[in-house]
Amino acid sequence: MRFAHIRSEGAPRLVLVTEPGKAVYVDELFPGAPAALEELIAGGDELRERVRDAAAGVSGGIDLATAEFASASRTPPVVLAVGLNYAAHSGELGLKTDKTPTVFVLWPNSLTGHDGTTSWPRSLSESVDYEAELGVIIGRPAKDVSVDEALDHVWGYTVVNDITARDIQFSEAQWCRCKSFDGFTPTGPYVVTADEIPDPQDLHIWTVVDGHRVQDASTGQMIRGVAALVSHLSQSVTLLPGTLISTGSPGGAGYSRDPQIFLRDRSTVTVGIDGIGELTTHCRILD
Repeated sequence: MRFAHIRSEGAPRLVLVTEPGKAVYVDELFPGAPAALEELIAGGDELRERVRDAAAGVSGGIDLATAEFASASRTPPVVLAVGLNYAAHSGELGLKTDKTPTVFVLWPNSLTGHDGTTSWPRSLSESVDYEAELGVIIGRPAKDVSVDEALDHVWGYTVVNDITARDIQFSEAQWCRCKSFDGFTPTGPYVVTADEIPDPQDLHIWTVVDGHRVQDASTGQMIRGVAALVSHLSQSVTLLPGTLISTGSPGGAGYSRDPQIFLRDRSTVTVGIDGIGELTTHCRILD
């Protein structure tokens, strides 16, 4: 199944894609049906299957081509981001890949939706970069899970653009602020349930900036795969349902190119993962 949040009279509501380009509001399928992804996840397998059954044979009345998307993950308990998880990316940044994952937290104000506009003041940064990433959404609590058990705790997958102010990243000891400007974490458009992604390490991931393909890789190139990351993170904390994990970016970042490519005023960046979706962000730099 494929879900998204779209704005209805300004308020984001959960929709289920019923056919290419068409969807239905989940909260209209039956009394008490969830209006947000996090509510659906909290209801467990029973609620998800009730939604599936209720939508069977229903024709979608919402035209997604004209819909306004909100963040696919709207109110996660936490957004955990993993850095330096592809050798090509850590190498191009001149940073050493540690024996354990580099993990940091993204602030919730950074979450935004597909086809939206992300803006930032020129005075803060003119070195803003793109990063295509696979997003993993936890479905049931994960604590001290093994690698073999880890994927059983994954509810679904989405696309993340981990937008980064590189000058701030390299001037501070931590990476939270440089990646958490308002709108710096677009997600979506869709969350695809885990049963539709048999192997999260066999996905084509890519980025196009202003018409030019700048990242082109496979999630199989991760240093630590999704199962290893979920297992590792669960050793120190309980991963709560709805937690979003952004699993790192492949090589091809704009910072490392010669000449460098940064997101400019009116740039358009699309990051995509085959089988999940294409996530577009429009950029504005404020004087």
